[in-house]
Amino acid sequence: MVGVYLMGGILAFGLLVYLMIALLKPEWF
Repeated sequence: MVGVYLMGGILAFGLLVYLMIALLKPEWF
């Protein structure tokens, strides 16, 4: 159960970073 929670946290963090990069550097996408 802890592993699933950890994976979810990493996925959410990765998505947040991706969205921040997409907003700051839209020319990359």
